[in-house]
Amino acid sequence: MSKPTAPHELVERALELSRADGCVVITDEQSSANLRWAGNALTTNGVTRGRSVTVIATVDGGQGTASGVVSRAGVTPEDLEPLVRAAEEAARTAGPAEDAQPLVSGTATSADFTAPAAETSAEVFAQFAPALGECFGAARSGGRRLYGFAQHGVVSTYLGSSTGLRLRHDQPTGTLELNAKTDEHSAWAGRATRDFTDIDPAALDAELTRRLGWARRRVELPAGRYETLLPPSAVADLMIYQLWSSGARDAAEGRSVFSTPGGGTRVGERLAGLPLTLRSDPHHEGLEAAPFAVCRASHDDDSVFDNGLPLRATDWLRDGELVHLPTSRHSAGLTGLPLAPAVDNLILEGGGERSLEEMVAASGHDGPALLLTCLWYIREVDPATLLLTGLTRDGVYLVEGGEVTAAVNNFRFNESPVALLGRASEAGRTRRTLPREWSDWFTRAAMPPLRIPDFNMSSVSKGV
Repeated sequence: MSKPTAPHELVERALELSRADGCVVITDEQSSANLRWAGNALTTNGVTRGRSVTVIATVDGGQGTASGVVSRAGVTPEDLEPLVRAAEEAARTAGPAEDAQPLVSGTATSADFTAPAAETSAEVFAQFAPALGECFGAARSGGRRLYGFAQHGVVSTYLGSSTGLRLRHDQPTGTLELNAKTDEHSAWAGRATRDFTDIDPAALDAELTRRLGWARRRVELPAGRYETLLPPSAVADLMIYQLWSSGARDAAEGRSVFSTPGGGTRVGERLAGLPLTLRSDPHHEGLEAAPFAVCRASHDDDSVFDNGLPLRATDWLRDGELVHLPTSRHSAGLTGLPLAPAVDNLILEGGGERSLEEMVAASGHDGPALLLTCLWYIREVDPATLLLTGLTRDGVYLVEGGEVTAAVNNFRFNESPVALLGRASEAGRTRRTLPREWSDWFTRAAMPPLRIPDFNMSSVSKGV
């Protein structure tokens, strides 16, 4: 059996085959491992491997530069030439690319560019799985049933260009979602991790057991505005949607909440009453992300011409003031804003040092307050205000006199994350969290809990 072609060799061979004026090749080597369980017993587990290759060809013409992008999975050396030719044909038949820029050039080379791809395996669960098994026994004894899944993946991305770049990044991503159920109640907890060594199943089970205990008493509440404590997971889901909706081009062209009447953007405007900073940093400890741009398709503020562009720490909001909006080189030129490419993580900080538990203890003294678990089914209602709607899930709790006294019904909410930043009366300690709604697309987040004095629960929901 012949030795499989190394990913960096696929990059080099594709670049050699290229007849275009410019070429970028991205090879992604993927591996994943997972565990699933239901009713206090493991049900399935597995390990997968995969490969995909993207070729971006650029062709210069009298009216400008065109680009063609073709991606395919399971690529072998024999597949490379048809793939490269398909990208070149796509470029030749396309019109000039609006976002055309010179390809990023230089001699930047990752020291491990020719090293084998990183991989995960079932061994990533070596400490976690036995501890989870002990939780199964405790749950059976306590009349609880545990359901959930753990998954871990590693993607090794190799990027090469006809202009000399040879870059590589290994991205580990792990998520855990755990549900505890009784005949009447359900509670959820989730965690994001790089390697599962920082996950304590017993602590999660204890957290869920406490929440199930809170739900032994139930109170029905009507729709209305309530003082509400948003946990880090819920804050992450809202801030991620805000980041996704903050592109500079939409703002400059009057299509977003970050637009100003008559044209222009809200950069320089104070959006948060608290001195909060919303930022991204590819080197943030525990949330490390690719330190260079990897773009497989152009959008308003992402460009295939920017592949390999170095990424840096960027403040989107600094001490409450909007300071940057995401841009590509093209949209930065269109809008006159600084170049600020997106980074695959998000951190909100600048609040106090109180934990969520300490914030609960300070709540419900002047009237009832609500403590949420998480949000889901979040959808946009109005892009002009970034009004979102969605549902609460797996536990809304009543706080009275600094203590959780009951579970209440679920609600549909209508709120804008931008408006919430302006109305938040307290932010707690920032910690790493798993955004439940967006965990399939975005897992690297660190958020504080937020206190909102008048969170809009617009209607009662029958969701669980």
